[in-house]
Amino acid sequence: MKKYDLHIHTHYSPCSVNNPAKVLERAKKLGLNGIAITDHNEIKGALEARELNKDPNFEVIIGEEVMTDQCEVLVYYVKEKIKPGKYEDVIREIRRQGAVCSIAHPFSGGGRAHIDFEFFEKLPREFLPDALETFNGRIIFPSANKKAKALAEKFGLAQTGGSDGHFLFEIGTVGTSFHKDLKTNLSTGDTSVFGKIRFSIFKRLLSGFVKLFKKFPM
Repeated sequence: MKKYDLHIHTHYSPCSVNNPAKVLERAKKLGLNGIAITDHNEIKGALEARELNKDPNFEVIIGEEVMTDQCEVLVYYVKEKIKPGKYEDVIREIRRQGAVCSIAHPFSGGGRAHIDFEFFEKLPREFLPDALETFNGRIIFPSANKKAKALAEKFGLAQTGGSDGHFLFEIGTVGTSFHKDLKTNLSTGDTSVFGKIRFSIFKRLLSGFVKLFKKFPM
């Protein structure tokens, strides 16, 4: 069983201080088999981490957390940075690049506190994501992850988990397990999530201070 943390940020995100090299070091120390670097609308951190990785048995997925008009989308195996925009246009670009995706924290955080259930219920199947993030490590209320899980089951979608780590101590606290490879298991829905949530409010406040400091450096 492989264990990946599929939602990690680096200092290329405005709310994180993680150095890609340190992220890589921490993930390997924890015994993870792979990670996805998913910075906000950016892939530089992921590319840097992949370049630094010399272990053929450890995978660094080039990822991105893309803002859309409906939600934030975690993209995996992206080849070129995807611009924020209309949800359907982002999905089209994901498919064009041969990438896969999961909606980040569907019921908490990000640009929208909650996804529009009716919007996704009416979507043609081709515009549905490959998965929903049903276990996010920064969720304040556990009910948010439970709602995401119920929605994934309703739509017959795979489930992903990620720490949403903006700091090194968060990495690996939540993740995704699967047997073969991520693309295959997302397509078959054969994934499971694991981990624990701790100090969510503290972590969010800390990220807020980081974002403020980066915007207005002393």
